[in-house]
Amino acid sequence: MTPSFPDRRTTLRYSRHRDNQALRRDRLSWVSQNYLRDDTLSAANAILVSAQSQLELAQVWGGGEVASADGMRFVVPVRTVHAGPNPKYFGTGRGVTWYNLISDQFSGLNAITVPGTLRDSLVLLAVVLEQQTELQPTQIMTDTGAYSDVVFGLFRLLGYHFCPRLADVGGTRFWRTSPDADYGKLNGLASVKIDLIAEHWDDLLRLAGSLKLGRVPATGIMRTLQMGDRPTRLAQALAEFGRIEKTLHTLTYIDDESKRRATLTQLNRGEGRHSLVRAVFQGKRGELRQRYREGQEDQLGALGLVVNIIVLWNTLYMTAAVERLRQHGYPVQEEDLARLSPLIYEHINMLGRYSFAVPEEVARGELRPLRNPDDDQ
Repeated sequence: MTPSFPDRRTTLRYSRHRDNQALRRDRLSWVSQNYLRDDTLSAANAILVSAQSQLELAQVWGGGEVASADGMRFVVPVRTVHAGPNPKYFGTGRGVTWYNLISDQFSGLNAITVPGTLRDSLVLLAVVLEQQTELQPTQIMTDTGAYSDVVFGLFRLLGYHFCPRLADVGGTRFWRTSPDADYGKLNGLASVKIDLIAEHWDDLLRLAGSLKLGRVPATGIMRTLQMGDRPTRLAQALAEFGRIEKTLHTLTYIDDESKRRATLTQLNRGEGRHSLVRAVFQGKRGELRQRYREGQEDQLGALGLVVNIIVLWNTLYMTAAVERLRQHGYPVQEEDLARLSPLIYEHINMLGRYSFAVPEEVARGELRPLRNPDDDQ
């Protein structure tokens, strides 16, 4: 279903509750046209992320320092310049990639819509720098994909740890920082050009400051680092700096099993969130029918908002259920809580008949009574 308001195939059942006047179709249409835009969606999303982060169960899942990024593909069956071809994902048609940043508390922090499929790994940097929630993740995980020495360098300069999953390290190249030090069996490794980094260090810091303050967009940074098809001296210095961070990340990834497991856990959370997104978006078969980028961003932004609402709703009631178990003397282990997920949606009515009557306990600010699973037997 579309995340804005139901289409004509959906039957809405209204009661005489005082809140239902705001749910008339003309009112919903007016709100959609005037309030569903990037700035209002971002502000509403920040409120949801803040509410999620304050819940005890969400804090068991993570402290907000870790986030992962991944893309979802949507077919765009209408004629538009804001879509790109890729036979693997879109067949003979065209589509977009919705690139998401997801916290370790399962909340979506930010997303960017990209025509076609990702070619520039700096979109990842943009989605991190432009997120406007109170969570400030410092460790950014991604699946195996195109990542460069420059990206490693930029992330490190900005205070982030870039942690891509490494599916095959057999062809990975390692670097050492000192040509004179004795690395034993690793003496054959090439050395990083420390002198080049030192020569451009002030410029690298100015570049990082410009990115942090938003003076230079992350997606356009390569225009600053390239002269035609050749990298500038600044880009070469940045790549040399990135090789240090890339080598450290690769070595610790190989050596530290807990790091590999944590990376896989976070990436699986992203995949689970994508499954929920697909379920919410099924009303139009996963097709994005907006012709202009603003419309695409507004529709997908509303979709992300709905998903965050579901995540928060599920977490609230899961927290209440855990507390009820404790009250009845059931042992609740923290390692079991860490494996729970608020991305379940079997209990949510995605299509059909909806009732917006507010129960009395909800009107009083309380939760609805928890359901006894034995009653379904």
